Amino acid sequence: MNGLQLPGPAGELEQGDRGVGSRIMLRCAVLDDYQGVALGLADWSRVRATSFRAHFTGHDELVAALADFEIVVVMRERTPFTAEVFERLPRLRLLITTGMRNASVDLDAARARGVTVCGTGSASTPPAELTWALILGLARHLLPEAAAMRSDGPWQSTVGMDLHGSTLGLLGLGKIGSQMARIGQAFGMNVIAWSRHLTRARTDELGVRLATKEELFAESDVVSVHLVLGERTRGLVGRRELSLMRPSAYLVNTSRAAIVDQDALAAALREGLIAGAGLDVFETEPLPAGHELRRLPNVLATPHLGYVTGGNYETYFRDAVQDIDAYLDGTPIRVLT
Repeated sequence: MNGLQLPGPAGELEQGDRGVGSRIMLRCAVLDDYQGVALGLADWSRVRATSFRAHFTGHDELVAALADFEIVVVMRERTPFTAEVFERLPRLRLLITTGMRNASVDLDAARARGVTVCGTGSASTPPAELTWALILGLARHLLPEAAAMRSDGPWQSTVGMDLHGSTLGLLGLGKIGSQMARIGQAFGMNVIAWSRHLTRARTDELGVRLATKEELFAESDVVSVHLVLGERTRGLVGRRELSLMRPSAYLVNTSRAAIVDQDALAAALREGLIAGAGLDVFETEPLPAGHELRRLPNVLATPHLGYVTGGNYETYFRDAVQDIDAYLDGTPIRVLT
C-alpha cells in the first residue's frame, strides 16, 4: 500500500452491522487504534467492530468501555490485560493480540476465565529499519541540525560521527539483531554481540565477534538493544554498564524499556556519561507530558514506532479477522492459550 488514510478527530469509530437477516452479531473492540485505520484494513463484517483511538489509562475506564464486548483486539502491549481486567469483563470470550507474544496479557488469568487468546503474524524488518533511523539521526545530529534549518539558525553547528570503522555492539543476535549486524557490516562497521546464551558458532556464522558484556559496553560506539524482556533481562543495562561506555558512545533501545534501568539512563544522559540515546520504548506509554526523556537534549525519541508500518498493520488486522472467523467457526488458530 502507498499510505494509510487517516479519519477525522480522535475518538470511537464503529463499523455498521452488515450481517445477514436478524442474526445477532458479537461485538468486537479494537483498542489503541491511534491512527484510526484498523477498520479499513480488513473485512470485519462478521462482527460489530468498534475502534477506540484514545488510550485507556486505567482499569476502571477500560472495563467501563469494554463491558459489552465479547471480542477484543489489542495492539502489541499498549493496554495490559491483567487478572483483574479479565475478572471484570465476564462477557469477554476472545482476546487477540497483534504479534505472537504479549507480555502484558496474563495468559493464566485468561485461561482461568475461559478466554481464548490468539495472535497474529508480524514482520521483524520494521523495528530494524527504525533502529537504523535512530542511529543515523544520532550519529549525524539530525534533530538539532534540522531544527536549526527550520528556525533560520546556524548553518552547521555539529560534527557527525563516522559509522564506517566504528563499532556496533548488539545486545542480542536474534531475528532483529541479525538484521542489524548485516546492515552494520554494510556500513563498514565492526560488529560485536553478546547475550547470555549466544554461541561462537552463531556469531561466526554472521561474521560477528562474540564479546563479553563488559567488552561490548566498553568497546562499542553504538550499543543497540535487541533482547526479549524477561526476569533475566529486566534491568540488565544499569549504572555499571552505562559507566563502561565511552563518553562519545550512544545507546539505542527499540526493544523493551525495562531492559535498561530508566533512572540510571537518565542520570547517564544528564551527566554526560554517554553522548546520547535513541529511544522508541518507554516504561509508561504514552510517555507522560513533561517527562525528562522528552526534554533531554541528547535524546532522540520516537513514540514506539518500531512496528508501525503499513505492511505490518495490514498483517495485524488481516490476521485478527482470520482469528475471529476461525473462532466463530469453532476452529481457533494461532492460539496462545
